[in-house]
Amino acid sequence: LQKKVVTLLDANIPYYNWSGFYFMNNEKQQLEIGPYAGALTDHITIPFGKGICGQVAESGTSFEVPDVDQQDNYLACSIDTKSEIVVPMFLGEQLIGQIDIDSHSVDPFTAEDHELLSWIAGYVAQRL
Repeated sequence: LQKKVVTLLDANIPYYNWSGFYFMNNEKQQLEIGPYAGALTDHITIPFGKGICGQVAESGTSFEVPDVDQQDNYLACSIDTKSEIVVPMFLGEQLIGQIDIDSHSVDPFTAEDHELLSWIAGYVAQRL
């Protein structure tokens, strides 16, 4: 299911240039990569607190970066990435992971993107 989701997002939303899931490993205090669509990444694991994904792992709240060049705690996955949105996934009250979208455009994300990604995060979490 997760691979289908990221493949569909990548194929159908032109400004979604990297779409993927990260899952919580609370024991190791890190995120671990799940299925993704887009360029290969070195970020197979991300420590809690590092980068946007790591911040979401600690806060449990969505985070959007309209322009990564203006963000201090940005962890670069690609020199082409200009913006990022990360939405947490909960199973009940427990934070279990997140969906991460990178774009090659500055400030492309809308309220509809937030709504779509929040719905996807909930849908996927319920099926794990």
